[in-house]
Amino acid sequence: MKLNPLADNVLVKSALEEETTASGIILATATKEKPAIYDVVAVGPGTKDVEMLIKVGDKVVVSKHVGTDVSLDKVDYKFVKQDDILAIVE
Repeated sequence: MKLNPLADNVLVKSALEEETTASGIILATATKEKPAIYDVVAVGPGTKDVEMLIKVGDKVVVSKHVGTDVSLDKVDYKFVKQDDILAIVE
């Protein structure tokens, strides 16, 4: 299955992976605060009022507590509006 954003929506995935200790134990991520930096996976076409400035492959900073969380094929994604993206990380 593939997720294709509509209008001015952007599909992002967390840029941070699971942390592992030196002995190989994977640390739980459920208790950690969600990161604010995401990788852009897909971008909607925009609307006649909104031109899309974000492109696939960008790393972006997203406002906290925004968007819709979606899980597909055991991967967690988030849909956000382009307006909720604060910056592109270079």
